[in-house]
Amino acid sequence: MIRKLRIRLILISMMAVLLVMIILIGGINISNYRQVVCESDDILELLMNNGGAFAAFSQNRDPMGMVDPRTGEPLPELPDFETTIIVDEEDPPRGGRSFMRFDENRMNSPELAYETRYFTVIFDENENVVIADTNRISAVSETKAVEYAQKALHKSRSSGFIGDYRYMVGEKDEFGNTMVIFRDCGVSLANFRNFRNISIFVSLLCLLGVGILVFVASGRIVRPVAESYEKQKRFISDAGHEIKTPLAIISADAEVLEMDLPEGSEWLSDIKNQTRRLTDLTNDLILLSKMEERKDDLEMKDLDLSKLTEEQVSSFRAVATSSEKALSPDIEKDVHISADRRSIESLLTIVLDNAVKYCPKGGNIDVKLTKGKRHVHLDITNDTEDVISEESVKHLFDRFYRTDESRNSETGGYGIGLSMAKAIVEKHKGRIAAASDPEKKLTISITL
Repeated sequence: MIRKLRIRLILISMMAVLLVMIILIGGINISNYRQVVCESDDILELLMNNGGAFAAFSQNRDPMGMVDPRTGEPLPELPDFETTIIVDEEDPPRGGRSFMRFDENRMNSPELAYETRYFTVIFDENENVVIADTNRISAVSETKAVEYAQKALHKSRSSGFIGDYRYMVGEKDEFGNTMVIFRDCGVSLANFRNFRNISIFVSLLCLLGVGILVFVASGRIVRPVAESYEKQKRFISDAGHEIKTPLAIISADAEVLEMDLPEGSEWLSDIKNQTRRLTDLTNDLILLSKMEERKDDLEMKDLDLSKLTEEQVSSFRAVATSSEKALSPDIEKDVHISADRRSIESLLTIVLDNAVKYCPKGGNIDVKLTKGKRHVHLDITNDTEDVISEESVKHLFDRFYRTDESRNSETGGYGIGLSMAKAIVEKHKGRIAAASDPEKKLTISITL
C-alpha cells in the first residue's frame, strides 16, 4: 500500500508539473506563431492597399535604385494597375489581437521595404496571369510564383501558408482582376521553430529534474504514513496473539463448567458462541495483517483452478440448498494458473461464502470461470435484497465495511472477508472488482 501511495504521489506531482509546462510553453509558442502570422498579414495588407508594392513602388520608384539585384540591370517600370480596395478604418485589421500585431512605427518605417521579401501575381477574370512580379525576391522564379499563386487562388481561405510563404488573396477589382501577394516568412518561422524545439528540450530537462526531486522527496513524505501503517499492522498482530490466549482459557473453562451441569446452561452456551466469534475474528485479523506484509512469501506452484473451484462450489452447494438458494457453476475445464494453493482456497471460500450469505431465499448464485489469452477470469454473481448503490460498491473491499442491507445478526461476519480477498488477489498480482446491477445483482470479478 505504501509503495502504491508513493507511486501515486509521484505521478500526481509529475502530471501537475507537466500540465503547467504545457500551458506555459504552449502559450508562449502559440503567441510567437501568432506574432509571425499577424506581422505577415499586416505587411501583406499594406502591400494590398498599395497595389502590390510599398509606397515607393506605387510611385514607380524602386528603393533599391530601379536595379534588379540579380542581374544589375535597370528594372522595367510596372504598368499601371488599378484596384479598388475598401478599407473601413473602424474595423480592426486582420491578424489577431492588438498586442500581437506588428509595431505601427515599423509599418511606417522606410526600412520595411528593404527587409521584406515578397512577390506578386495578378490574374484576370479567367484566371490568366496578367503580371508575375518576382523582382523583390530571389528564391522564387516567375513559374514557381504562378504555381504558388494558383494554389492560393483555389484555397478556401483568403490567407494562409504555402510552405514558408504567407499569402493573401485580394478582392476582384472592377475589371475582374485578382491580386495574390506572397511574403517570405522563412526567417521568422525558422526562429519560431528553433525557439519551440529549445523550449521543449529545456522543458523535458526540467521535468526530468523535477521527477528526480519528487522521487527523492516522496520517500520522506510518505515515511510518517509508512511508519504509522507498520505500527498498526504490528499492533494488530501482537494484540491478536495476546487475545488468543485468554480466549482459549475462557472457552476451555466454559466447556468444563458445562460438563458439571447435567442439562447445560444457556449462559455458558452464549459464552462459548461469543468466544468462538472473537477467536475467528482475531484469526482473520492476524491472517489479513500477515498477507499484507511483503515478507510473507507465497508458495507459487501450478494449480488446477478448474478442479479447485469445482471442489469449493460442491462444498457450498449443501449450504445454498438448505437456505433455498440455487448455486449454478459454469466452469471451464483445464484452467491452470501459477498460485499459492492455500491462498486461492481461502479466496474462493471468502467470495462463495459472501455470495451465499447475502443472497436472499429463492435467489441465484452464478459462478463462472473462463480463461483468456493471458489471464483467468472468475465471476461470482448473486442476487441481493435491494440494489446496492455505487457508493457502497466502492467501499465493499474496505475493512469492517458492510452495506446497510447486510447489517443484521442473521448474516454474521465482520466485514473483513472481502478485504482479505483483495489482499490475496493483490499478492498474486491480480485484480478484483465489484459491480452492482439494477436488477438486484452483485458481481465480484477476479482476474488472475
